[in-house]
Amino acid sequence: MRGRLIFQFQAELALLDTETPDYDDVFREIPKVDIDGDGIGEEQRAEHDPILVPCQIEPVAWDALQLIALGQVPKYDIELVFHFRDLERLGLVDDMGRAAISNGDRLVSLKDRAGVSLQTVPTPPGLYVTEAMPESFGLCMAAPRRNLLIVRLATRGPSGGEVG
Repeated sequence: MRGRLIFQFQAELALLDTETPDYDDVFREIPKVDIDGDGIGEEQRAEHDPILVPCQIEPVAWDALQLIALGQVPKYDIELVFHFRDLERLGLVDDMGRAAISNGDRLVSLKDRAGVSLQTVPTPPGLYVTEAMPESFGLCMAAPRRNLLIVRLATRGPSGGEVG
């Protein structure tokens, strides 16, 4: 028995494209390039098209999202919970059982179950995945399978670093 999400919403995620030729495997990002000649490198992100993934929003996340929507951008960590059953159905789990959601992926918006937008995340500063960790193997000890993926997201400043 693998359980389910209790209060289900949908997270619209833009997964970072790590297959682009400019992606740096060591730093796990695309290097910044000075495009406008001001001596400061601008962020160049390559992302896949956004996808909708069922999730559960941890209660403290609502407060953080409301402040971001009002233009107040302190450093915030929020948590979303994903169920591996949904990730598997969407093809977001590899052969080794690892989720495709990983550091650097961006939260575009949150929607209700019907797909109605509840909150769009302004970028910049954006909310980016800083940690994605499997949390549970379900309730069936005879045949344990990955159950939940806990994803922590944080705001980032224009330079790509965390705000705060």
